[in-house]
Amino acid sequence: MTRPIAGTPSLLRAINDRAALMVLLEHGPLTRPELGALTGLSKPTASQLLARLQEAGLVVLDGIREGLPGRTAELYRINPRAAHVAALDVTPARIAVAVADVTGAVVAEHRLATPGRTGGDVVERVRAALTGACGPAGLDPTELSRVVVGIGGAVDPSTGRLGYAAHIPGWHIPDLIGTLRDGIGVPIDVENDVNLVAQGERSRGSARGHQDYVLLWADEGIGAALVIGGRLHRGATGGAGEVGYMPVVGAPTARDVGRRANHGFQALSGGPAVLALLRAHGVRGVRGSTPSGAVRNAVASAGRGGPDGESAREALRDLAGRLAMGLAAITAVVDPEIVVLSGGVLLAGGEVLREVVERELHALTIPRPRVLLSTLEGNPVLTGALDLALGAVREELFGAVNGAVNTSPSAH
Repeated sequence: MTRPIAGTPSLLRAINDRAALMVLLEHGPLTRPELGALTGLSKPTASQLLARLQEAGLVVLDGIREGLPGRTAELYRINPRAAHVAALDVTPARIAVAVADVTGAVVAEHRLATPGRTGGDVVERVRAALTGACGPAGLDPTELSRVVVGIGGAVDPSTGRLGYAAHIPGWHIPDLIGTLRDGIGVPIDVENDVNLVAQGERSRGSARGHQDYVLLWADEGIGAALVIGGRLHRGATGGAGEVGYMPVVGAPTARDVGRRANHGFQALSGGPAVLALLRAHGVRGVRGSTPSGAVRNAVASAGRGGPDGESAREALRDLAGRLAMGLAAITAVVDPEIVVLSGGVLLAGGEVLREVVERELHALTIPRPRVLLSTLEGNPVLTGALDLALGAVREELFGAVNGAVNTSPSAH
């Protein structure tokens, strides 16, 4: 039986410190009276708290605010150099990097081209990417508090190996996370890229306030992230959401063509299938285009009259029907509050494609979740990775101001 945790002075200080730090993160520089008002702390307690946080290096002075004649007030803010984190987005062609301070401000970005790189140099590749980003920010990669790597695959917790990522050479090594952690010298997490997009949507995108949702990513490849009861569902081998391999009506199965061949939802709605579909409908501007570029052309054509416009509208209806077929299977199992659409193809389709996907999905399922477009700006994988890294580091920093206050039941 868990016994209640006593309200010791050290525990109460830790709670107050954490509350104050979170208020400073949310509101920016504040005076002592403002901080006291927002946290409900008395002036003496707020003063002691700020002195403690300054001594710990988590809070710094940020100038003086002029008030009434003869009155000034010191401003305090989170010390941005208290910690730094890095996010990596790995594809076969490049590694994109963003470095942020503890406030979440991005202080450096970098892009390392990796065409044709193969096995054996994954640690060096990551170190080079981090060095390229950290150098301009005046940091050494070993000074980072945490690194989160987003990649189009999933680490199997039972083996430590990356799966579902045959298209990214060099990353299929034993104990991937441990090897990177030891080689770089900082805590490192490796997370599925679509899962990270779902993380970003929850913290600052279309999924804010939702506990059960599905994110569907469609570009060259198809993937999904499942959030159930507020928790990301990874599955026993880390492969939950790898819906590109999911059998769907109208697509060959692994039994038909082999596990390594193009089959399932990917064969029906992945990038090559999208291009083939638009070509079959006679949509202009498909040849030589990317899947997202071709969909953008189709949307533009659909807004015009004549045979070209009708062909484009029919192509988009066909594409939406394919996407809805896969979403219907997911919806029947997960029953989400909402579905968020992301990835190059779906964002290129915009509101035009979203509306048709939602209509087609509701025609196939008994639950009728709203279908929303992603609202994240920039690189959504980096956004989610930074959020994940910052959450972990803030938890460590903000809980350590008063020393390691152990509030677990086993400690009492």
